[in-house]
Amino acid sequence: MRVVSLIPSATEIVALLGAEDALVGRSHECNFPEGVGSARVLTSAKTDYDPIRGDDPRVLSDTVSSSVGSGESLYVLDEQGLADLEPDLVITQDLCKVCSIDAPSVERAIARLDSKPEVVVLNPESVEDIMDDIVRVGRAMGLDARAMEAVVGLRARMDHAEVHVNPYDDTHVVGFMEWCDPIYVGGHWNVQLVERAGGRHPLNPTRIVHGSGAAVGPQQAQRIGGKSIAVSRDEFVGSEPGSLVIAPCGLSLEQTRSEYARLVAQDWFSSMRCVREGRVALVDGDQMFNRPGPRIVDALEFMVGFVSGVESLIPRDFPWERVGS
Repeated sequence: MRVVSLIPSATEIVALLGAEDALVGRSHECNFPEGVGSARVLTSAKTDYDPIRGDDPRVLSDTVSSSVGSGESLYVLDEQGLADLEPDLVITQDLCKVCSIDAPSVERAIARLDSKPEVVVLNPESVEDIMDDIVRVGRAMGLDARAMEAVVGLRARMDHAEVHVNPYDDTHVVGFMEWCDPIYVGGHWNVQLVERAGGRHPLNPTRIVHGSGAAVGPQQAQRIGGKSIAVSRDEFVGSEPGSLVIAPCGLSLEQTRSEYARLVAQDWFSSMRCVREGRVALVDGDQMFNRPGPRIVDALEFMVGFVSGVESLIPRDFPWERVGS
């Protein structure tokens, strides 16, 4: 089978299933694990942002909002390259037009191909959806058994991490920044991770699926999150986070350090108690929180370790650092 993956999370799923050799094409963002680098790059971004060189995050936010509002894609697909590869399977997404190339753009390109590969469109909004997507990709590749075994293993790690949490105690407020200026707080699976780690995310909490009762304890899967939302500085400060995770979408840990330096130089931010008391975590959001793939379990282990004070749970190679006074 010849597989093209146009989203990093799907590329990581293919690798999890031990099928890296099947990857013939990938997106420019697919950079994990190292073995996927030999696949042909088929996408590129129209925008470029790097806080290390002093780029303004608000300018990027305005550009993105304008492009999305006008229906313009933020990415370019190499259609000739896609045709040359003659894939049997193309995996794309329809969750976020900002994060990766959108499904309609891919489907229009495939409609012009002489061959018609199978197309799998992923649209995960929760931790459980991510697990289901592993099964879906496995089924499309004829690797059902491997996919099920992988999900069982990931679920076992999640259960082990959550044993250290009291799911009935949600007094600890956790701030989660998916973007720093304007401030976007966590959404979808990231809010689930905060709550399952024993934190509360009052600015954009999960909601209970109708008919699920209190949806606490073993029933937390019945609480789902919505999209990331923008909040004002006053709202963010007013939520009084006891801990803060800064994991900007698409940014590396090094770039996140630059964002933090910009934030901590401002009085409204440096005066927050969690900053003064050193309860701020900088994380490579691009790798660990923005990708709805297998490493979301690493993110949960980190979150439990950081929020609930069990740092032995955090994977040794997890890209994060603690900052603050």
